Amino acid sequence: MSRFRLDPTPAQVTGLLGHCAHARYVWNLATEQWSMRKPGQRGIPGYAEQARQLTAARAAFGWLRAGSQIVQQQALRDFEQARRNYIAGTHGRPTWRRMGQHEGFRVAGPQAQRVERINRKWARVLVPKLGWVRFRVSRSVPAAKSYRITCDRVGRWHIAFAVVPASIPAPGTGKVVGIDRGISVSVALSTGELLHCPGIRDSEHDRLVILQRRLARARRGSKRRQRVKSAIAKMYARSVDRRRDWIEKVSTDIARRFDLIRVENLRIPQMARRPRPIPDPALPGGYLPNRRRNKAALNRAILASGWGLLVRRLEDKAPTRVERVHPAYTSQTCSRCGHRAPENRESQAFRCRCCGHRNHADVNAAINIAAGRAVRARRDRSTRMSVKREPQLTTSV
Repeated sequence: MSRFRLDPTPAQVTGLLGHCAHARYVWNLATEQWSMRKPGQRGIPGYAEQARQLTAARAAFGWLRAGSQIVQQQALRDFEQARRNYIAGTHGRPTWRRMGQHEGFRVAGPQAQRVERINRKWARVLVPKLGWVRFRVSRSVPAAKSYRITCDRVGRWHIAFAVVPASIPAPGTGKVVGIDRGISVSVALSTGELLHCPGIRDSEHDRLVILQRRLARARRGSKRRQRVKSAIAKMYARSVDRRRDWIEKVSTDIARRFDLIRVENLRIPQMARRPRPIPDPALPGGYLPNRRRNKAALNRAILASGWGLLVRRLEDKAPTRVERVHPAYTSQTCSRCGHRAPENRESQAFRCRCCGHRNHADVNAAINIAAGRAVRARRDRSTRMSVKREPQLTTSV
């Protein structure tokens, strides 16, 4: 996806929000229609039937007819694709879309190919029912058959053209790198490099605490509450932009330097899941709050490090050169002698109890990942289990 920053006029912003509302309304109707089906029920209407129902609804309701039919039909196509992905098991269940969180729509077909270059910095795209809308050219504009316009919680509009970018070619040096992801060190490479993902700065964190306190005191539905929420959203959006920019630069640098990239096969959704509450023996009907509070802080740190996005961008830029390694015992195994013991790791320091090897704990784990120790151990174990032992003949004396 090639994304650019839109620069709509105030009148065009109103029209864009109308397209988002229509797309969200059609999506939610399709979601409701699909959720009302009974288990094992057949004859659920697909895209063709829903498109006929949309035509009838546009003829009956003027406010729906005032919107773009292309935008509304593409919302149905998006839902159909999401439903198929859920049935195939590759994605989650399609959920409801909410105003202020899921603001966007897609345009496909000949309408999406009407893009013109104005000058070196600006271009424009023809949006149905709105006319020409300018966007800032930060890279070459690709020739795409569809595009998606979105609005984030800060109010910034973007346009993303659906194209598959070219992968980064391998350098051909035969180098292999292992990547270990952590909390204190976001990314540790087997070469010894320690990379830290930028997050919210200390001054911004103090400002965020003040804004959150103001938000707690503000009355619901007031303009003051809306201004505070907008200020908090801007701070989070700035942090997200820093993280995405850092991940793009790091993933590009790694894809250009190494032929084979090995990463841990972490199950991030399960790692960031809310823990089960533990009953408090001193308070009947109560639960221990410290465990949930500590786990919530750990979950925020995991999500702020960008573990999943980094691997996804590496797979996009080096699609055939990324290998996932089982993460079991990579941080407890010595990269020099192979001795494994929980006592080898002391926080961020690693000291082997057998050979005395010392190194950074994350770098030691990255070296094990680069060597593929967990992969080879798993293959050897499966090989040993598949070998059939020959019966031994015993002779009696």
